[in-house]
Amino acid sequence: MAASVGKRYVAPSGAEVIVTKGGPGDLSDGEVPLVLKEQAAADLRDGSGRSEPVVPLGKRFRSADGEIELLVIKAGVCDLRYNGVAMEVLQPKVLPSAD
Repeated sequence: MAASVGKRYVAPSGAEVIVTKGGPGDLSDGEVPLVLKEQAAADLRDGSGRSEPVVPLGKRFRSADGEIELLVIKAGVCDLRYNGVAMEVLQPKVLPSAD
């Protein structure tokens, strides 16, 4: 399933992301595919007992090839991957001061 811009995806732990730059590949939490928000169960529970890695609220992630970007809108335990490859956290842009 292609990751479309504006779509919200949910991990088994309840972590939620929104796609800000789309691509044709698949999003997953490790080996488990992320599901669209509309198709997710209301009471998601991650039964794996994991506590790491945590995706923090408001952080942006990008695939290694730069094809897709996500924004975390609900924090949780999630090993974000795109086509099986780990995604990297984008560093915020440094803006010039307004002195």
